[in-house]
Amino acid sequence: MKNNNENNFEKIKHIDNNGNEYWEARELMPLLEYSKWENFHKVIKKAMIACETSNNKVNDHFPEFRKMVDIGSKSQRETIDYKLSRYACYLIVQNANPKKESVALGQTYFAVQTRKQEITELEFSKLSEDEKRLYTRILVNNKNKYLFKAAQDSGVENFGKFNNYGYKGLYNGETANQIAKRKNIKEDEDILDYMGSEELGANLFRITQTEAKLKKDNVNNENDACTTHYTVGKTVRKAIEELGGNMPETLPTPKKSIKELEKEELEKITTKIE
Repeated sequence: MKNNNENNFEKIKHIDNNGNEYWEARELMPLLEYSKWENFHKVIKKAMIACETSNNKVNDHFPEFRKMVDIGSKSQRETIDYKLSRYACYLIVQNANPKKESVALGQTYFAVQTRKQEITELEFSKLSEDEKRLYTRILVNNKNKYLFKAAQDSGVENFGKFNNYGYKGLYNGETANQIAKRKNIKEDEDILDYMGSEELGANLFRITQTEAKLKKDNVNNENDACTTHYTVGKTVRKAIEELGGNMPETLPTPKKSIKELEKEELEKITTKIE
């Protein structure tokens, strides 16, 4: 089965109850043009070794589970499968047969958004500004999933309204549309893709602290959730001010969006593969 579209990897992505993304190994296998589980399992084992060598916990990225599969004649049998993190998938495609076209596509797909789950402050300081933006944007995207889940559990239905309350607190009253207008970007583009690492960092703090407070305070209605988001945003703004930092609306807008940086990284990876 040949696959010439990276979106195929996106289509089989799952999201668990905590907002974590994962891929099932047996669904990934045919996309990488492996027909026999025995052969693909060898690749998974190599990826596990690479994971362990990188000082990451294998069980965090390759948790095993059992499921029933059809074997014909209306019969089923129990089989082993794995819930793979993005990092696990990245390691798998790095250890798969590079001659397969779909493996090359998998390498570009998983490599662009894959970073170590944790990096030290020293490692982060050595990154270029573009690399810091890519890394922090991934964190923001992942943490936003937790925030939206917490918001939903708190009774939020209008997520546009909820988001704007957070931005208004952090950006001295500006809504997402007003921020976009100030940055001179199109309405259909994500303002987070046009933020530098410092501005993304401020928003990351807003996101994580709002999620925590919604849960801690057992917020159970949309109005209180919005108020909480605004209060946290304003508190983060005050903290930046007290530290003598730059207000988020005064920070420069990068010339290239995150999407453009990802595209450039894809081209680099593709060139190396070729």
